[in-house]
Amino acid sequence: QVQLVESGGGLVQAGGSLRISCAVSGGPFSSYSMGWFRQAPGKEREFVAAIKWSGGSTNYADSVRGRFTISRDNTKNTAFLQMNSLKPEDTATYYCAADADRLRVGNLRAPSLYDYWGQGTQVTVSS
Repeated sequence: QVQLVESGGGLVQAGGSLRISCAVSGGPFSSYSMGWFRQAPGKEREFVAAIKWSGGSTNYADSVRGRFTISRDNTKNTAFLQMNSLKPEDTATYYCAADADRLRVGNLRAPSLYDYWGQGTQVTVSS
């Protein structure tokens, strides 16, 4: 079965950087569009960033645009989220997700579009 495993979370000071990873196994990674979401305590899960399976299209939440970068390495079956200029409000559990529909159009912002999810990695930004 398809498995997604996030790693790289941790504690960082405000203004710092962190890169989190999502390793995918059990399925054709190069065919999946990938997304990152986050959820803070007491809040709903929210979209952060997405990259199409072709790698040619990315989109970001307004709150992270210009600070975060999503990327993928199909040779390693891994997606990444580079997070710079981190703020305390970025504190959350970060989840990666995979969408297996290569024909899908749109911006991939809805959690319901994704077929597979990881277990999450905690990112804490101290002020």
